[in-house]
Amino acid sequence: MRGRRFGQRFLQGLLLVLVSSAHPAAYIQFSVDVNGKTVPLRWQTVPVRWYASSQGTPDVTPPQFQSAVARAFDTWQNVPTSSVAFTFAGFTSAQPFDEDGLSVLGFSAEPDMDRVLGATTFVVDDVTGELIESDIFFNSVFPWSTADAGVAGRFDLQSVATHEIGHLVGLGHSALGETDIRPTGGRRVLASGAVMFPIAMSAGTTADRVLQPDDIAGVSSAYPDGGFASRTGSVSGRVLLNGQPVFGAHVIAFDLQTGELVAGFALTAQGEFVIAGLRPGAHVIRVEPLDDADLDSFFDESQSVRIDFRPLFYSRLVGVPAGGAPPRFDVTVTPK
Repeated sequence: MRGRRFGQRFLQGLLLVLVSSAHPAAYIQFSVDVNGKTVPLRWQTVPVRWYASSQGTPDVTPPQFQSAVARAFDTWQNVPTSSVAFTFAGFTSAQPFDEDGLSVLGFSAEPDMDRVLGATTFVVDDVTGELIESDIFFNSVFPWSTADAGVAGRFDLQSVATHEIGHLVGLGHSALGETDIRPTGGRRVLASGAVMFPIAMSAGTTADRVLQPDDIAGVSSAYPDGGFASRTGSVSGRVLLNGQPVFGAHVIAFDLQTGELVAGFALTAQGEFVIAGLRPGAHVIRVEPLDDADLDSFFDESQSVRIDFRPLFYSRLVGVPAGGAPPRFDVTVTPK
């Protein structure tokens, strides 16, 4: 079986996408090209077996590490509308990123990566596109905590692991969040609407232990179960500027009854978007440029993302039916 490895890094204030392909959904889902066809990156066999490194740090023992990471795996597995599942296969002396067929999570000291909290990589079958292995490392040059309530000044292992495991199941990033520029470089999170927002929360914060609606829509779309398809709906359409498609526009669906946010992107050359996993009912649609985060947190550098337009609310409420979708619609934005 031939495989190739690629991955991405979760950074303190920045995330670099080393390789990613966009697949239309309620989020950016990783995909791979197999024989000229784009295939969403997902596990074909569940439960996914994972291993914990037997190497700890002065502040986190291997058992503490395993327990925190297991709780993060449980967070994704416990989504009732998703079929994804995991099983702990044991401790190992293998290291993350060894190409050994084992999905290993563990610490590694990477002082040259002074803004990298962790990274997730994948090994995929070149012929079928099937996921063979996914490893996650956590940078031990940072201070870490596994305490129930978190510890000020230390990054919460369970929170960061929850984000990284979202990548392990094939999810890319959500743009539901707000940031500002740090004087020393990078960005600081002001608000986040998804665990899969690409910029890390401040040290000591445990908020990302809990999935939000956009995360749940993402994993449920990739691994549907529990009546997901029949109980939720979707919206789709195009984003246009001066009659031309807008690639990379951020499209948000706001549920008027619950206040929940689920978002996606215009991900085709025709400016098309699809947002799935919406609760039935009336939604407000907003389209905005991706100008509050680093573009390479979401798209490959070779992709031409347009941000030269003004945010816009679609002029009509959109009614989402259970198990279906309203007619497709165009949203025409105006230039800045």
